[in-house]
Order: sequence, then structure tokens, then C-alpha cells
Amino acid sequence: MNLSTLLLITFVASAGAYFIGYTRSQQIAKPIGGVRHLATLPSYYASMMSIWALVPALIAVVLWSVLDGSIISSLVKGALPTEAKQMSQENLGLLMSQVENVAIGIGSIETLGIEYQPAVERLKSLTLVSKQSMPVLVIVILIIGMLLGFRAISPHYNARYAVEKIFNVTLFVCSSIAIFTTFGIVFSVLLESLAFFQKVPFFDFVLGTHWSPQIAIRADQAGASGSFGVIPLIVGTLLISFIALLIAVPVGLMSAVYLSEYASRRVRGIVKPALEILAGVPTVVYGFFAALTVAPAIRRYGDALRDWGAERDIEFLANLAVSSESALAAGLVMGVMIIPFVSSLSDDVINAVPQSLRDGSYGLGATQSETIKKVVFPAALPGIVGGVLLAASRAIGETMIVVMAAGLAANLTVNPLEAVTTVTVQIVTLLVGDQEFDSAKTLAAFALGLFLFVITLALNVVALKVVKKYREQYD
Repeated sequence: MNLSTLLLITFVASAGAYFIGYTRSQQIAKPIGGVRHLATLPSYYASMMSIWALVPALIAVVLWSVLDGSIISSLVKGALPTEAKQMSQENLGLLMSQVENVAIGIGSIETLGIEYQPAVERLKSLTLVSKQSMPVLVIVILIIGMLLGFRAISPHYNARYAVEKIFNVTLFVCSSIAIFTTFGIVFSVLLESLAFFQKVPFFDFVLGTHWSPQIAIRADQAGASGSFGVIPLIVGTLLISFIALLIAVPVGLMSAVYLSEYASRRVRGIVKPALEILAGVPTVVYGFFAALTVAPAIRRYGDALRDWGAERDIEFLANLAVSSESALAAGLVMGVMIIPFVSSLSDDVINAVPQSLRDGSYGLGATQSETIKKVVFPAALPGIVGGVLLAASRAIGETMIVVMAAGLAANLTVNPLEAVTTVTVQIVTLLVGDQEFDSAKTLAAFALGLFLFVITLALNVVALKVVKKYREQYD
């Protein structure tokens, strides 16, 4: 029996336990005058019986799935020849993989070695026992749980407390997963970053103005010592994000104001879904659009403007140079991509402003535009800041558009017509390919991730300060 079938049986049995518990609670309620004489509602008795059957069975499935492989592997290692047991962990792991392949029919025992026949046979027998034992154990646990839940149903037992306690524990565990996941990510990135800073000085990384993380294999090769200055990457990230926000924030805010305050119901029903379609377009499609349409158009218009300046002896325009990959192309397309983040959130926040505030403003003689500027917008400012922050985070973390439209050149420039790169692009570049994991080139990706985490944390702190300063409480 495979795992999916076993889980299906478990949930079906749990549903059956719910039905049995509900029926049993109804039966014991009849002789004592009805459901109102029970300590709690029949649904709580049914839920209790279902939970007692489901939770222990799921715990058994999870523990068996997690521990089964390691236990079988340790038992199989005991059947290996003496020389195999003395291998290093890497070689022993490779040998166990070969034994597993032979056990499932990939390869032959002659190729592996006849001395490994006992290990292969033990692996087959243990695997068979595991497959046969787990369904039996889970079904037995299901039956025991159902019987215990069935016996616990009585008129004087308040099952609501037990059910609510289990749900409270479940909600606590679910909420803790996000916290522990965040701590795990931070600590893993931090540890690898500390290993990187043991190879590259911290201030060379933070204050360096040249990024060239190419580490040669031999010391006599060109580029034997790389440069890990992060400033060009930070400048490129902020430049593209600034261009994107320069497009997305005004357009998104104005569209949100129009849709929430001026547009009719029919127009809103058409325009708002059409605007939110932009959020569902894959970023690689935006990247293709930026690389094949926007970037060539910018290059073409730049060349035309340069020729026009040369004809009229305008030195500034005559010396204009537009790269085929530019921060402007990536920023423009990225700005279009994040318009829905600003527009949709701002629209929801503006609609949440109480209508009584608008009515009070109109009663004092204010016009609609004055009401929006003086009343609605200040009231919705904390939510609008949250939407802009989400858009900024989306822009900072974007990769595909930058790779396809802005290039990989780590140029330290604020000229939007030149090629630049961002932190996220370099993280992907550093982790792609064959290189040693403990090399400075690979560990630099974790240092960049930590630096990006600090930047986004600073943005969150600033946003919280703004929200706290301008937040207003309304009845």
C-alpha cells in the first residue's frame, strides 16, 4: 500500500469516526431528554472522536516516513563487508546508493560485487517489512483512537474543551512554523556569511567599488584574486528600483483614486480586473518584452537623439551613449509589472475609509478633490505606505527582468542608459555552475543575501515609523 492510499484511508476513517461520534451523541441524548442535557453539542463529541482517530495516525505516518529510511540504512550497513564499513562517509554514501539501485533492479550484483549480496538481500527484506508493517500499524492506531473516542462520549463529559485545546495547539504550531522558518533562513545565511567574511574582509565587501567575483583555480591564472565590492550592486539595485517606483507609484495611486472615488460601478468592474491581470503575467514574459521591445526602442530613440544633437552641435546630446542593455529598460518594464501591487492595495485601503468622514467633509463645504486630499488620503496613508513598501520589495527582489534587460555588468553608475546589475541577479549567477561550495565566490551569494535582508529590514522599519506617525484612529 502506497503512502497516498494510506493517507486517503486515514482521512476517510476520520470522517467515518465523525459520523459515528455524532450518531452516538444523539443516541445517548435521547434517554435523558435531548441534546440540551448534554455537556456540549454533538458536533464537539464527533470532532473529538475524529481527532482522536486522525491525529495519532498522522503522527505515526510522519514518524515512520521520516525515520524509516535512516533505520533501514543503519541496519543494512551492518551487513556490509568489513572493508566497506571502514570507508569515509562520502564513499559509504555512494556505496549505499549503489546497493539501493541493485535492490530495486537497477544494475546487477556482479557489477557491484558478490560480497554485497547479503546487504542487498537485507535491504529488500527490510523494505518489504516496512511497506507491510506501516499500514497495519496505522490502521491499528486508527481503530484504537476511534474506540477511545467512542468510550469518552458521555452526557457529563464536555468535549468542547478538549477539541478547542487541540485546535489552539494546532494554530500555535502553524504560527510557529513561519517564525522558526524565518529564524532558520536568517541563521543559515548568517553562518555562511561569516565564513565568507573570514576569506574577504568585511569593509572590502561593504565599501568596495569593484565587483568581479572570479576566482581562478590556480594561483598563476588571470583573475586569481577576485574583487567583492558590493557598492556597484547596491547602486544598480536602487537605480532600477527607483525607476520602477517612479512609474508604479504615481500611476498606481492615481488609478486607485480614480477607481475608488470617481469611476462608476461599471467602469470599476471592467478596469480593476484588467489592471490586476498585470500581476498574473510571468516575470519571464516581462523580461522578453523588455529585452525585445523596450530596450531596442530606447536604443533606437537614443541614437536618433544623438544624431539630432550632432546636427545642431549640441555637445550633450552628441555625446549621448545608450547601451543595448540599460537600467531604464528594466526599470520601465518593472514599474509596469508592480503597478497592480500599488493600485490594488491602495484601492482597498481607500475604500476602507469610513464614508462618514467623506460626508462630514462635504457637509463643511469641501469639494470632492479637497475631501480626497485632506481627508481620505491622510486616513489611508498607512495602508498606502504598506502597498508602496510591498512594491519596493517586489522591485528589489526581481531577477528575470534585470537579467534579460539590464545585463550582468556590475557598473558603478547612476546613468539609467548604461548596463547595470542587481544583488539578486548576482546571487543567481554565483550559485549557478560547478564550483566549490566553500569558495569565496559561492559564499559571496550568502553575504549578498544577508545584505539584501538588511536593506529590506531597514525599509520595513522606515515604513513602520511612517505608519506610526501618521496613523489616525476612527470610530
